[in-house]
Amino acid sequence: MFPKQCNAYHGAIGRTHFLSRQEQRTMQKLNFKNLNGQGVTMAAVINFPAGFDESKRYPAVVVAHPGGGVKEQTAGLYAKKLAENGLIAIAFDASYQGESTGEPRQLENPYVRTEDISAVIDYLTTLPYVDQENIGAMGICAGGGYTANAAIDDRRIKAVGTVSAVNIGQMFRNGWENTVKDADAIPFVAAGSLARTSDASKAQLATLPLAPMRREDAPNKELEEAWEYYHTPRCEHPNAPGYMTARSLNQIITYDAYNKAEAFLTQPLQIVAGSVAGSKWMSDDLFARAASKDKHFHIVEGANHMSLYDVPQYVDEAVSVLAPFFQRTLK
Repeated sequence: MFPKQCNAYHGAIGRTHFLSRQEQRTMQKLNFKNLNGQGVTMAAVINFPAGFDESKRYPAVVVAHPGGGVKEQTAGLYAKKLAENGLIAIAFDASYQGESTGEPRQLENPYVRTEDISAVIDYLTTLPYVDQENIGAMGICAGGGYTANAAIDDRRIKAVGTVSAVNIGQMFRNGWENTVKDADAIPFVAAGSLARTSDASKAQLATLPLAPMRREDAPNKELEEAWEYYHTPRCEHPNAPGYMTARSLNQIITYDAYNKAEAFLTQPLQIVAGSVAGSKWMSDDLFARAASKDKHFHIVEGANHMSLYDVPQYVDEAVSVLAPFFQRTLK
């Protein structure tokens, strides 16, 4: 039903020690220390533009994956396509997830996820071929929200892009389509607290799905596609089990990825969202709240939230907007 674009990409980087000469010239797997104080080693894939020359300096873009995702999926696909447009682009696994280290596994702490983006920038600034003054960031789904939050905090991010942006706190508080009041999410905070108590006395930590684990668990057709993306050959990956620690609820429910965007998100901003995405309201909210004078919203007609992850016609349209945006703002 869907072309194997995603699987072709994560298959290539999965063959780390068997990359062809051509693949070695265009991408590289790497590991580096995260300087945020938790002793984590980050795993990432850096993509190089055609004709890459280490003696030159290039603008770079950090690409953050969705909640529950890994670098081999949509983040890696977008990073590869940005590199095809002349940019260095790096996709990485969040702390505690994928091939990055850290315990407990599958912790989805939004404050850590935000800091991870700055940790990747820390690493990029050590590379002689990266132009430190021209580093951008983009993210897909929750990675988009984390990217906005990182840009609010980190002035080294010179331009911001989002695809199907999700403010993960809003999503958990207010529901996929913004139909739940904040106060009605208090039971989720309580559940996170109880999970922490349970975790303290048990070897196996309590978990919750970040996307439906089974087709029949999906509340609607759009989120059924989330199950398909993460749990079928469309783009499943062994490092992306699709769940998080239940204790993460304590950090997620009260988190606002766009906190103080009205004052501090002043960098150029390019938002991309599908016209029929149930999550579009979170992109609308980011656009309304961002202080940036150079902000743009591109709507992909006919696309929903998940189809912007890997459906070629929609991904290509998103890249046709994002690549020129980063080329213009990162000079």
